Amino acid sequence: MATKKEFNVFAHELVPEHRVLSEEERETLLRKYRIKISQLPQIKASDPAVVALDAKPGDVIEIKRKSPTAGYYYYYRLVVED
Repeated sequence: MATKKEFNVFAHELVPEHRVLSEEERETLLRKYRIKISQLPQIKASDPAVVALDAKPGDVIEIKRKSPTAGYYYYYRLVVED
């Protein structure tokens, strides 16, 4: 029986760096921007990057993108059920 070959989504040049925030980092983020967790943009638990990180609904993902003018910028997504 053939085995399923896994694809590393983060190896692709167009996929930015992703990571799951710790509880402490998440609380710091919410205080910094004075927001509730429900106000964060959402990302589905079935997203390939979320699956690769083994993130669960309720986790907050930090995404680091390159910018030609700003160097790097960060944005955040709340993992939600499909």
